[in-house]
Amino acid sequence: MSSAPPAGLLTVDATTPDVPDILVLPGPVTRDEVPRLCDDVRARLETTGAGFVVCDVAGIGPPGLAAVDVLARLELAARRAGGRIRLRNPDPALRALLDLVGLRFEPEGQAEEREPAGGVQEAVEPGDAAL
Repeated sequence: MSSAPPAGLLTVDATTPDVPDILVLPGPVTRDEVPRLCDDVRARLETTGAGFVVCDVAGIGPPGLAAVDVLARLELAARRAGGRIRLRNPDPALRALLDLVGLRFEPEGQAEEREPAGGVQEAVEPGDAAL
């Protein structure tokens, strides 16, 4: 007996492959919660082996130094465990504040700024000097 393949296209979430779950940072995070969140980041890096943890920061609250402090501590914990964190749904004001204080986080699903995306070539205009 054979079964027919399902009709239609398969639904695939291509934003984060190979990541079983996402660390959601709810509401304003207090200093008392930071050690637990750091432990959670380290545990997720060990269990997934992905090299990064996706942190959903949509509900972290208004961007401020408290949010920057939490994200910096999570990134430090991830780096000490041999990984990084990636941000999902960052508010533009939070991104601007992180850039202002010199913290660079890779947004989920995008290539890092210092690395070109695979297969992309820069265009050269006629008459440009060779480097």
